Amino acid sequence: MVRPGPDPHSYAQPDEARVTHVALDLDADFGAKRLAGTAALSFERSADATELVLDTRDLEIEAVLDRAGEPLEHRLEEGDAVLGRPLVIRLRPDKDEAVVHYRTRPDAAALQWLQPEQTAGGRLPFLFTQGQAILTRTWVPTQDSPGIRQTYTARIRVPAGLTAVMAAESLTPAGIAQVGYTTYEFGMPEPVPAYLIALAIGELEFRPIGRRTGVWAEPPVVDAAAEELADLEDMLEAAEELYGPYRWGRYDVLILPPSFPFGGMENPRLTFATPTILAGDRSLVSLIAHELAHSWSGNLVTNATWNDFWLNEGFSVYFERRIMERLRGPAYAAMLDRLGRQELDAEIARLGPDSPDTRLAIDLAGRDPDDAVTRVPYEKGAAFLRTIEAVVGRERFDAFLRRYFDTYAFQSMATSRFLEVLRADLLAGDTAAERAIRIEEWVHGPGMPDNAPVAASDAFDRVEAEVQRFVAGTPAAGLETTGWSTHEWVHFLRGLPEFLPRPRLEELDRAFGLTESGNSEIRFEWLRIAVRNWYDEAFPALERFLTGQGRRKFLKPLYEELMKSEEGREMARRIYGVARPGYHAVSTNTIDAIVGRQ
Repeated sequence: MVRPGPDPHSYAQPDEARVTHVALDLDADFGAKRLAGTAALSFERSADATELVLDTRDLEIEAVLDRAGEPLEHRLEEGDAVLGRPLVIRLRPDKDEAVVHYRTRPDAAALQWLQPEQTAGGRLPFLFTQGQAILTRTWVPTQDSPGIRQTYTARIRVPAGLTAVMAAESLTPAGIAQVGYTTYEFGMPEPVPAYLIALAIGELEFRPIGRRTGVWAEPPVVDAAAEELADLEDMLEAAEELYGPYRWGRYDVLILPPSFPFGGMENPRLTFATPTILAGDRSLVSLIAHELAHSWSGNLVTNATWNDFWLNEGFSVYFERRIMERLRGPAYAAMLDRLGRQELDAEIARLGPDSPDTRLAIDLAGRDPDDAVTRVPYEKGAAFLRTIEAVVGRERFDAFLRRYFDTYAFQSMATSRFLEVLRADLLAGDTAAERAIRIEEWVHGPGMPDNAPVAASDAFDRVEAEVQRFVAGTPAAGLETTGWSTHEWVHFLRGLPEFLPRPRLEELDRAFGLTESGNSEIRFEWLRIAVRNWYDEAFPALERFLTGQGRRKFLKPLYEELMKSEEGREMARRIYGVARPGYHAVSTNTIDAIVGRQ
């Protein structure tokens, strides 16, 4: 029986045979909710290799052939619900290619098939993929490990009237029209891990922003999206000034339908993003800065396994805030930093300060890495990097990061290897600096070390003064809130007492229109307060919010809050029964456990 290889979340045995390229040729059948066709795999092999092991989950394998069309001996071994089943292909001495004929299942976890009524346009269906962390194996038979990089090409046939886009270079921008369908072709010349192979199909339009940047979205959304992301080219230039040239050609953003489970996904060349960032005032675009940062930290230098996730996310949070500091100034970045620290402290309190899940170097063997995503790799990872910066100085640290991205471009990085690089390059025998940083405590210890720098924020100090005035009895309408940004409002709402009497909640709502806020971050914080205090005036808005978008960041805390009371449990299960068909599997896997759905 094949067991996981060097990566505990992949059956691949890359020391024996490693996939280097995959050529996809697929038809999108919206009626059957299937992708069907072939994946032609090229691979490198050791001299004595006898088998190529691929990751699959719920794929229907129809045949495995060589390029000449001759059958290759193969078998699907037993696996488990998380990792799926290994596809083992018997190798011939003179062959280094295999063509897998297959179909996806209608319930493939990486694929979300949307009906027209679930889209902004309401006319045509939509499909998008979400491969991170280990879901690409549900639509592509390949070696689904972040430590194995591969180039790819794709030929995708879609029903006439729909447009296909991928996180790759478009080789046929207008498509090739045939009777009843259109063919689109793509190429990714830079090697990427499988989780970054991404596809979307829908009624889509494009708006250019800069010479290398633009926005894809459905027609009713695309102009607002282009306006919201008008700073995209400036972001890219700021990132390049910090850590070197952008190596992926274009940087475009695809605004997906509301069911997308994440804020954003850093698919190279084409970030997939939630429409909940479209606030109308460009106040939530730091999320795009984060996904752009992944073009260096994650896509260029990639965590070797999901145990090393902080190397992707901690670096990108740190980089995101450096980008926003360049564009909006230090005071703006300090607010982001403070909000992030609040989220981290709350997460550590929830997990427990001694929990192994509060370490940066985590052990996820035997667990679904999606289920273990917390704020720890993001915010503790970024705080660790800020601590290093504070000890060695920004100029020295920036030079190190630029060397790091240049030296290890298009490679994977394990935590142990990164610490070796850090000590040999940046610290270079500086034992005093290493003692001041306390590397082992940060990386291998639980909880939060006490030497992390805390960003000062005059803006938040003023917000906290208004919180105190409100608590002391000042009417909500009398508070000084003119000109507050989203971040100040979020800090204000988080700073309120846990429990408030109904008249005070009504006061806040009348003064500031919180229940009907069009800003997703503000509405989310207010709805948590409403559930906690059973402020039923906000419940129609709560139901619209839970049924109208599928972003896990918002869903999870709200359902958890509802499940704390008898009345809330009844409401949660009723709403979830309606909303669940519109959520992606990444979200339903989390919410099922919260509401007790079997």
